[in-house]
Amino acid sequence: MQNKPPRDRHPPRDARSGALRLIEAVLETHQPLTDLTAASGPLARLAPPARAEAQRLALACLRRIAPIDSALAPLLRRPPEPALRMILRLGAAEMHLSPDAAHAIVNACVDLARALPGGAGKSGFVNAVLRRLAAEPARLASLTPQRLPDVLRTPMVAAWGEATVTACEAVQARDDVPLDITLRDPSEAPLWAQRLGAEILPTGSLRRARAGQVSALPGYAEGAWWVQDAAAALPVQCLAQAVGDLGQMRILDLCAAPGGKTMQLAALGADVTALDVSAPRTERLCQNLARTSLRAHTIVADALHWQPPPQGGFDAILLDAPCSASGTIRRHPDLPFLRTAADVTLLCDLQRALIDRAVGWLRPGSVILYATCSVLPAEGEAQIAAALDRHCSLEVQPLALPPGLPDRVLSAQGALRVLPSDWAARGGIDGFYIACLRKV
Repeated sequence: MQNKPPRDRHPPRDARSGALRLIEAVLETHQPLTDLTAASGPLARLAPPARAEAQRLALACLRRIAPIDSALAPLLRRPPEPALRMILRLGAAEMHLSPDAAHAIVNACVDLARALPGGAGKSGFVNAVLRRLAAEPARLASLTPQRLPDVLRTPMVAAWGEATVTACEAVQARDDVPLDITLRDPSEAPLWAQRLGAEILPTGSLRRARAGQVSALPGYAEGAWWVQDAAAALPVQCLAQAVGDLGQMRILDLCAAPGGKTMQLAALGADVTALDVSAPRTERLCQNLARTSLRAHTIVADALHWQPPPQGGFDAILLDAPCSASGTIRRHPDLPFLRTAADVTLLCDLQRALIDRAVGWLRPGSVILYATCSVLPAEGEAQIAAALDRHCSLEVQPLALPPGLPDRVLSAQGALRVLPSDWAARGGIDGFYIACLRKV
């Protein structure tokens, strides 16, 4: 049983101090934003609008840490103490977002510095640096996209070239990340597109240019839809294409939480068993199922030790494997500060073990749909090539090119490789790898 996090004796008092707390936790203690923004996180005492603003500011800062540091460097005679550097970064990020409000932003950051021990002198320092930065709007406007860390960038350049990776970085640096939606009933897409002010994407997802407060949008409370990136909705679509009508098919959704793909499968009539190792994430999955009035069998267990019931194998297995999540940086800019080469190696080992485990549960003729929200070939193309070498009973079942995506997405072997730069004009898309293997 996990210990409860220690009580926060100095909780953030407003959106800016909340953003500062998030940035410090990511950069200094390498905590993911998904944990920090949970109900029990440091923003818990802020009102919902202030929480949303704190997250917006933190995301904007994390998307351009290195460029901000470069912009600040000529204005600093010596490196500032860490707390002041964080305040300067936050101020620079907010002035980049709202250059017309620079004066008010500088004053707010001065107040943050004044609240530090010995704050009188520190507030003057922050005031001087940020006022100089505000006086050079061209410096703020020209902040370049954040480069991916070498552990991600090097294999990406080797696989797809410098120009493609630079395009991915440009998409991942954008602050206007759209909100993608999957409908419980896809036939109602025109109705919900109108009600939500959304575009119907070629793959069937809906896309709102701005997220807003998700829980307050029409259709959320009654479970007509759920939030899911357009790329994350593709694996279930590919599985349906591979096996035909999913109605009454026995489908195992491995590593299922928080449940977007489980709900897709259930909405198509499949008999879904959703398995995940995390009890809190599975609870969230159950809440999502209840909100959408969809049904699935949920199990909290480690797939490497769990045994399926003895009444036979599954018609299909969907394995959205744990991975670096490097394809989701446009929505989660904290990830480059959390992942190391050792982490990726461990994740690749886990993916390999999960594939081998799942293959043993397949009946002849049934399929495993493998997916990762990663841009790394080691977690996609290389993983499937190695699985085919280990299991002579497997063969690739070619997938079709999803509508509206460039031809490059479909490999010669019939797998899909989606990159964040695809649909750049529409706001981008998460990076994904998807392949279907059939047991013969």
